[in-house]
Amino acid sequence: MSLLMVFSLLGGLGLFLYGMKMMSDGLENLAGDRMRRVLELLTSKRLAAVGVGVGVTAIIQSSSATTVMVVGFVNAGLMSLLQATGVIMGANIGTTITAQLIAFNLADIAPFILFIGMIMAMFLKRRRIVRLGEIILGFGMLFVGLTLMSDAMTPLQDNEAFRNFLVNFKSPLIGVLVGAVFTAIIQSSSASVGILQAMAAMGLIGLDSAVYVVLGQNIGTCITAILAAIGTSTNSKRTAGIHLTFNIIGTIVYLIVLSIFPVIVTWLQSLSPDSVSRQIANFHTLFNVSITILLFPFAKQIVKLISVIIPERSRPGTAEKRLVYLDERIAQTPAIALSQTLKELCRMGAITRDNFSYALDAFFSMDEQKVQKVIETEKTVDFLSDNITNYMIAFRGAELPIEDLKQLGKLHHVIIDMERISDRAENIAEFAMTLIDTREKMTPKAMEELKRISEKTMELFTKSLEIFENRDVSQLDELESMKKEVDMMQRDYTANHIQRLQEELCRPHAGVVFTNMLASLERIASHSINIAYSVELE
Repeated sequence: MSLLMVFSLLGGLGLFLYGMKMMSDGLENLAGDRMRRVLELLTSKRLAAVGVGVGVTAIIQSSSATTVMVVGFVNAGLMSLLQATGVIMGANIGTTITAQLIAFNLADIAPFILFIGMIMAMFLKRRRIVRLGEIILGFGMLFVGLTLMSDAMTPLQDNEAFRNFLVNFKSPLIGVLVGAVFTAIIQSSSASVGILQAMAAMGLIGLDSAVYVVLGQNIGTCITAILAAIGTSTNSKRTAGIHLTFNIIGTIVYLIVLSIFPVIVTWLQSLSPDSVSRQIANFHTLFNVSITILLFPFAKQIVKLISVIIPERSRPGTAEKRLVYLDERIAQTPAIALSQTLKELCRMGAITRDNFSYALDAFFSMDEQKVQKVIETEKTVDFLSDNITNYMIAFRGAELPIEDLKQLGKLHHVIIDMERISDRAENIAEFAMTLIDTREKMTPKAMEELKRISEKTMELFTKSLEIFENRDVSQLDELESMKKEVDMMQRDYTANHIQRLQEELCRPHAGVVFTNMLASLERIASHSINIAYSVELE
């Protein structure tokens, strides 16, 4: 093989992969605004999930992209594992459409398709027309890339060494291994099947060998989801595991079936005797449809199996220093940016509330270990504050509706208020350490007053989070009354404190902690009010 052939082959592969990505991205952008509605229609019914998987993958022309999104949605809490299993099954069917399109062999008119796409993408102004042009441009580029690869491989038809190498593909295990490794490298089963079809169209490989490579390609495509699941939640890893398990089981089943019924290959050849490319596309479709039908009734069992293989490792009740509802996959789907930001903020609010509760517990019990727990949780809140803010800034550069952009702007203030409440909680824990270190004690009356205002402030903060999460403005009046009650307590308890100081019932050092506690609790109440009123500003 000459250097020029290698360059032509690699250039054709690059053009093919880039064309597929451009077509996939264009289709996703065109349908992206509807993605949230499609997911909202997804119910717990597995059949509906399969339909969504087929539909979304048919739209974006990439089962890997669909599966990566599913990993993100499971990580974000949008989907259960059972729903994800159905979507993955459907995605495997949806991806076969690409192979069927390639089998039409539009190489002769590909340059014209490329030209039309270029005109639409570069010279027309309407956004939808431009996106449609990008899809057509990618589609044309895909076939031009296939032509380049075919031309580069033409001399191999007469190369005895290469033909002898391809004979090894008739061995089921070697065929599966080659298909899996090659697909894992380029991370696209659609692309690897397309390349296989190009080789078949040139007579380099027959269906009897190609079937095993196709089986391996279905395993190799799982690498994208596996990579996407690294560093995510346990359920996200299980989602990638389900994708891999589904295709491994399917491959094992078909290896057995093909060894018992080799007539399947002969039957597929008879359906389109003049096109090996079409035969490969038909086998790809047959494999994914039949395995989905076979394994669909066992979806729950597959989920249970993966749950055993990949057990839950995180400890219940811990505030993990990671984002749950926002990640890179969500960033690729801006249509759900706002809803996921709200979910992440609600989680941050719950962690902040818990930290406030830990701080009060640490203060009234004078427990050093609980103080350390508050300090550690405060680090988590800081982490969430920084990272949610970064995502929100990134989302503002995406193509979001004006209303969503305005709402995201208001949520920046909510992040600040939650972070400051957690700071105040840390201050309260530090007040406990001050009393522990100085061995100072407050009067029983002072402690009783602090408990009352603390309980009322906690009640107010909890109510504000409830209003924020439910987007319910009907309770704002009740919240305002609670805030007035906290303010009144602060004034009254400050006056009582001054009276105790004058009567020398309270030591000055303990008195400073008392007034600082009152100030911190009043500020927490004020920040809580801000969080709740962000809903009214919508």
